[in-house]
Amino acid sequence: MDRRSLLVLGLGAGAAGLVGSVPGAFAQTNGTNGQPRPAGAPASAPAARGDAFRVLMLTFRGDTDVERGFRDYFAANDIKVEFMTRDVERDASKVKPILAEVLPTFRPNLIYTYGTPLTLGVAGPYDAPPTAGFVRDIPVVFALVAAPVQVKIAPSLASSGRNVTGAVHVVPTDVQLRAMQSYKAFKKVGVIYSPNESNSVAIIDEMKAFAGTIGAEVLAQPLTMVGNKPTGDGVEDFVRNLKAQGAEWLYLPADTFLATIFDRVGPAALAAGLPTFGATEFFLREGLGLVGLVSRYYSVGQLAASKAAEILVQHVPPQDIPIETLKRFALIINMNVAKQLGVYPPIAMLNYAEVIT
Repeated sequence: MDRRSLLVLGLGAGAAGLVGSVPGAFAQTNGTNGQPRPAGAPASAPAARGDAFRVLMLTFRGDTDVERGFRDYFAANDIKVEFMTRDVERDASKVKPILAEVLPTFRPNLIYTYGTPLTLGVAGPYDAPPTAGFVRDIPVVFALVAAPVQVKIAPSLASSGRNVTGAVHVVPTDVQLRAMQSYKAFKKVGVIYSPNESNSVAIIDEMKAFAGTIGAEVLAQPLTMVGNKPTGDGVEDFVRNLKAQGAEWLYLPADTFLATIFDRVGPAALAAGLPTFGATEFFLREGLGLVGLVSRYYSVGQLAASKAAEILVQHVPPQDIPIETLKRFALIINMNVAKQLGVYPPIAMLNYAEVIT
């Protein structure tokens, strides 16, 4: 895939770009275009807190570049925000107790959520009954959700139809697989995923649809479950078994739990001589991934923050703010892993890829 082909697919070389602010985006008004504040839009932060907006940040595995990008956006645009961060320590079941503790006292103007499980834990699916007990009266802005339509966070990317919007971080699945194919052609691709994460299940379906168009096969391996929670039990064996079944690539999707065991999956794949393609920057930076077509985490956080700023400062209802992904993506190649595997990229790919050495 040369540079021109990459651009035709809607990709851009290098870092994903995001303008720090939009002209006129932060003019103080009583509502959109100077009109009265719409029903359901957040009120201004009370003066008792120094006119700072209050944002509750729910994280899954501690602070990441996503959260740093989110917070930095407000600082760069001189928007006063009081942040309260609560980490679920990789356990989405902690969302409800955290909300029960924090909401009555902190009274946030907005809730930030990391990933699909936390977003569904806070806002629920859009077709949940009114009695389901999800947050409805506080705007929710998510980041790191791979498939918001498929998992019913929103009926469409154009509008959630409710108090939710956010930033998608995953490059379209077919575009990723084409990039993988351009690096090294395949007839079988393995994938490991959490069966309880609906976004991961949706990605498996998209992979199979694309593979059908090129005569390839997807070998899907679910993680071991204990009750309704995935575990890393036996993941190294899964990697070896996929290789034994003829997988020529191991694809690592944007799976919230799987990201917590990348430090086991990457080395196992390397030991098995199985090239890996990652959907997230984290796997390329921290998990010994070979190559990936990704949105940079910091930029995803900034994109989510720009939507939060529209809600807080302009009083734009979340349902009027489209769910979007970045306009530019980065192809990242870990040359150290390529050398160990003996699987090198086409020379032309080096013209637009970021190379980790």
